[in-house]
Amino acid sequence: MTTTPRSRIISTSDLGWEEFRPGISFKILWEDPATKRRAQMTRFGPGARLPRHRHAGDELIFVIEGELTDEAGTVTAGNVVYRPNGCVHHVSTQNGATALAVLTGDIELTDDPGGSVRSQIVILSDLPWIDARPGVRQKRIWEDKATERRALLARFEPGATLPPHRHVGDELIFLLEGANADESGIVATGNLNYRPNGCVHSVTTQHGATVLAIVWGRTEPV
Repeated sequence: MTTTPRSRIISTSDLGWEEFRPGISFKILWEDPATKRRAQMTRFGPGARLPRHRHAGDELIFVIEGELTDEAGTVTAGNVVYRPNGCVHHVSTQNGATALAVLTGDIELTDDPGGSVRSQIVILSDLPWIDARPGVRQKRIWEDKATERRALLARFEPGATLPPHRHVGDELIFLLEGANADESGIVATGNLNYRPNGCVHSVTTQHGATVLAIVWGRTEPV
């Protein structure tokens, strides 16, 4: 009998904070060293600052609470900022922030003033809801069609379902509100669900959910 990989539920509260530099700590939620991909939660104290650095690879940030500022402007709670490969910037916060970051590649300190590649701030309230299927709507945040990568916000109405499907490529889901469930169990608010390449599952929600999805690849019905 052939079995397929199951999704993995990651409880963020079970993971400890590690100090990165004064006023800034992080916890690694998921990583794939072979592709230099990782998801981490970062906490900035009031007045904290990351010195100028370059992204060798890209990064997508969702601000959970507070605000973060760089040369492109300020991104506030509930919004997204995308840092492309080659982006050079610093990061600061006046009153503190907590953010979810999904990175591909490394960052390196630099004195290069940069400026040619800037962060891209996405205000989610400016994006339209698109009907994906009965009871499920999406906002398309960011997409790289060449690599089949994308980020989207999905809202599930109470009782909505996604029928059985296979992941061709992998996916990270962060529960912003509510809860959903699959064959691995219930994913509650503030937790992460990793769906590996080849995972076959269905998704349900009893009372509704809003999720941030970072997708590599596509899905297909089974």
